[in-house]
Amino acid sequence: MNDIEILSTKAQTFLGTAEQVLSIGDYDSCASRCYYAMFLMAQAALLTKNLSASSHKGVISLFGEHFAKTRILEDHMGKTLNYAYRKRIVGDYGVSLSVTREEAEDLLEAAKDFVQKVSNYLDAWAQKEGRQ
Repeated sequence: MNDIEILSTKAQTFLGTAEQVLSIGDYDSCASRCYYAMFLMAQAALLTKNLSASSHKGVISLFGEHFAKTRILEDHMGKTLNYAYRKRIVGDYGVSLSVTREEAEDLLEAAKDFVQKVSNYLDAWAQKEGRQ
């Protein structure tokens, strides 16, 4: 398995975990796993352009610049990734704030959509590059 496949597989695992923790009412952990699923897919997409970053904000910025703003992927996807990052911070570090059930449910749907759209891009890229 190459790095893109490893990141994609891990993202799918994190989506499954997000669904599980949502079902038991752990909305903070759901938001965290949703974000990380999206983050991993953003990293995988960046690898198709030989790009990487050493920080979360760097990945988010590069993804927005090279995929959302260029409309390789839908332009709202950069904003969605940034929103998920902010909710992950609340979920992981919030003391007086928590992610609500509605926010967690909405974020899970957004994460599924994000992962699927990036996965579709990765499949098309691999086919074009003769990697499948």
